[in-house]
Amino acid sequence: MSIELTDHQINGFKIKLKDRYMALRREISAELLSFDKEQYVDLAGRVHDSGEESLADLLVDLELASIDRHIQEIRDIDEALVRIAQGTYGECCDCLQPISPKRLEVNPAARRCVICQEAHDHNFAHGAQPSL
Repeated sequence: MSIELTDHQINGFKIKLKDRYMALRREISAELLSFDKEQYVDLAGRVHDSGEESLADLLVDLELASIDRHIQEIRDIDEALVRIAQGTYGECCDCLQPISPKRLEVNPAARRCVICQEAHDHNFAHGAQPSL
């Protein structure tokens, strides 16, 4: 299965990646500003019992998890832009076969073909890291 991406397609994906990168940066900035306005100390200061304290902890954790997801997506975008610069964009990092343009349309930062991604998700579904 040899699907060669055209320069036009690669440039289109590059634009999508850069647009998403900028959108994520704006989202992170907005979340950090919002988070700064309602810091944990403020939330905890209004806490009257351990149940409310747990809720305050949960809200802080959710906000940080959201920012973490955005940062990971930015890293994925950076890696995809490096692959474009190196000429390996659209090539599965596991099997070295081409990644379907349809998959790249949905996720321009994809580093694996569908088959390898499913295998990866199955093997590392719970965040486990490969071990010897």
